[in-house]
Order: sequence, then structure tokens, then C-alpha cells
Amino acid sequence: MRAYDAAFLVSFGGPEGMDDVMPFLETVTAGRGVPRERLEEVAQHYYHFGGVSPINGQNRALLSALRDDFKANGLDIPVYWGNRNWPPTISEALTQMRADGVTNAVAILTSAYAGPASCRVYLDAIEQARSEIGDDAPRVDRLRQYFNHPGFIEPMVDGVRDALATLPETLAPQAHLAFVAHSVPTAMDAASGPDGGAYTRQLEAATELVARSFPEHDVTLSYCSRSGAPSTPWLEPDICDRLDELAKDGARAVVVVPIGFVSDHMEVVYDLDTEAAAKAGELGLAFARSATVGTDPRFVAMIRELVLERMGEADKRALGDLGPAHDVCPPRCCRIAAR
Repeated sequence: MRAYDAAFLVSFGGPEGMDDVMPFLETVTAGRGVPRERLEEVAQHYYHFGGVSPINGQNRALLSALRDDFKANGLDIPVYWGNRNWPPTISEALTQMRADGVTNAVAILTSAYAGPASCRVYLDAIEQARSEIGDDAPRVDRLRQYFNHPGFIEPMVDGVRDALATLPETLAPQAHLAFVAHSVPTAMDAASGPDGGAYTRQLEAATELVARSFPEHDVTLSYCSRSGAPSTPWLEPDICDRLDELAKDGARAVVVVPIGFVSDHMEVVYDLDTEAAAKAGELGLAFARSATVGTDPRFVAMIRELVLERMGEADKRALGDLGPAHDVCPPRCCRIAAR
């Protein structure tokens, strides 16, 4: 087993002021031919919150929690943080690691799932940064996907339970549980994992694991944040379309469960807390949104456990039938071009 001398929190990044929004969106969409008017449309989501995405604040809190947890539990390695799309960048973090004498780091991706957009793009960004730094850049492995780890599932269950408690007593027992993840093009799902379809399989597995604790409630899985050309197929239905269906079927209350996210970034606070909540209000549905895992101590402890697992110092744990995800990606894993 490899000995690691650092942990590396790797995330998406987000703007932290009004002047950051358009440069950030241009960075995210570089080379993808996204029309300017589409960027300006998405920018309004950020302007609604003063140009600040919550994701960087969430990552600072997680970084602090990880450092405290590692120290309290005798895992004596530093924790760094870098983003793919905004400072602090992956390259900046790796450069600092090199200056600090780090040689072997293990990366924690802030997505629980496989996929070209949720895993592969980060691994490629890390390797690109390493190649730019040179031969003495730290080596970086990644922790396995944790969609079915108790440290992810148990906080999600408690979040649903707490959200149900906020609904009127007469409606909570019959509330529909609408699980939501970030939509991706169907071609990306088809390329996810070594054999394809891993993104939706893992989402369905995580949804089922949480839903086991609420057998009296109806459950669906929907998506949010679709973008791109209308002619390109994406995973459906959108959460707002789902709410329409639920209202037509006689539902009176809904708990939206952000199963696809580990923190409250823009897709959560705008697509769910703003758009979906407004849609539910129009339809007369009582609405609650359950919490993401954020810095729940069980989630933080899970990350430490996964680091120790990768070092050969902890057993692998996973709930459900899919078992633990692989540690090292096969060559074709999550590569659309290879298919």
C-alpha cells in the first residue's frame, strides 16, 4: 500500500463576487462553444446571491473540519485544497505541495459518483497540472467513490428525517421524497464507469439506500441544471417537471433530497431552493429541502477512513449490492471518446 504524505481536497470552485461571475463562467465553459447569451442567463443565478457561490465557503469549512479530524485521530498528514475552475486552483495547490516537500498525495473529490464530469475531468485536470509543474510534481491518487458509504448515507437519512419534521403534521406522513442529482448528457452517463451507466446506477443505489429508512413514502429520482443544446439528450426528468407530475397525481407535500451533491453550491441554492421551491408554491405543494452532508462529522470521519483504507490501515465499508467502488480507474473508465 502507498504511504501518503498529504491529502488533497479537489472541487469545482465558484465566484466570490459580482466581478468574478462572468470570468468564472467563461473558464468553466472554455472550448465548449456556449453562446454568450447562455452565460449571461446563468450569471443571473449568481447575481441573485451577490455573485457569490456557496461552494468555496463550504470547502473552507470542510477543509478546516478535515484538518481538525485528522489531528484529533492521529492521521498526521496535511490537507490541501484546489479547484478546477477558480482559485485556489489545482495547479496552485500542487505547486505549494511541491514546495512543502509532498511527494505522494491522495485526492478527495467533492462528488460521490463516477462519471466524465464528476470524476474523470478532475483526474485529467490533476494530471495536466502535474505535467505543467514538471517531473518533481507530487504524485496524486484518488479516493474511491463513496456514494454507498455509511458516512455519506447516514447523514442523508437524518437530513430527510429533519426535513419531514418541518412539514405540517397532517402532510408529513404522505410527503413524496423527490431525490435530485445534477443532470448530464446521456452520452456521459453511457460513458461513466468502466462498463457505462455507472453514474445513474450509483445514484439509484444511493437513493434506494436512503429510502430504506422511509418505507411509507413514495420516492422518485429527478435531475436539475440541464444546459446545452436542446437537441442533445440529457438525463430527465427535471425536478420542476417532476413537481408538475406529482401535483397532477394528487401529492400535497414534497421533500427534495439533493442526493447528487455533498454541499450547498449553486445548483442546490438556486435550482432547488429557489426555482423548485417557487414551482412547488405555484402548485400548492408543501415544500422542504433536506440537507447536504456538508461537514457532518460522520462524513468527515468517512474521508479519514477512506484515506486509511487506501493506505491499507482500514477495512472497506459499503452498503447495498454494488459494493466498494474501484480504487484505480481502468484505462477506458469515464472516457467518452473511447466509446
